[in-house]
Amino acid sequence: MAEACWYVVHTYSGYENKVKANIEKSIENRHLEEQILEVRVPLEDVVEVKNGVQKTVQRKMFPGYVLLNMVMNDDTWYVVRNTRGVTGFVGPGSKPVPLTEAEMANLGIQSTNVEVDFREGDMVTVTGGVWKDTVGVIQTMNESKQSVIINVELFGRETPVEIGFSEIKKA
Repeated sequence: MAEACWYVVHTYSGYENKVKANIEKSIENRHLEEQILEVRVPLEDVVEVKNGVQKTVQRKMFPGYVLLNMVMNDDTWYVVRNTRGVTGFVGPGSKPVPLTEAEMANLGIQSTNVEVDFREGDMVTVTGGVWKDTVGVIQTMNESKQSVIINVELFGRETPVEIGFSEIKKA
């Protein structure tokens, strides 16, 4: 399988979060979780002073743009390009150009790999988040998203839950 890279998509200004939600819904509906790994609208904290009151707010770093970590192929290109609010990929003509390592570092996106001491079938305990102290068996691991899917018992039923590597430990 081809390597996933970060791409930039141009959107209508003000529609960044709507485009992100639409792409994530398309990923789920078309089962492209292994090809489109992450959709991100980069935000930065800015201190605003209004009427003498300081307030920290989050502002979009690049209004009109959404970042995608994805494997570029005909299916993923089609899904993203035909999402409502997307005007096109950033690149010459209609050819998307992936971000370089240097550009990703400037955005604060690291492509680090985390070494873990667990694998599919292992019993793990959740150490943080909503599912803290929950014990489950790893069903699938996604190295690129750095997450696992474990089954937890919820209302007497086994329910799959996605948890990040940093929030689990081997039981």
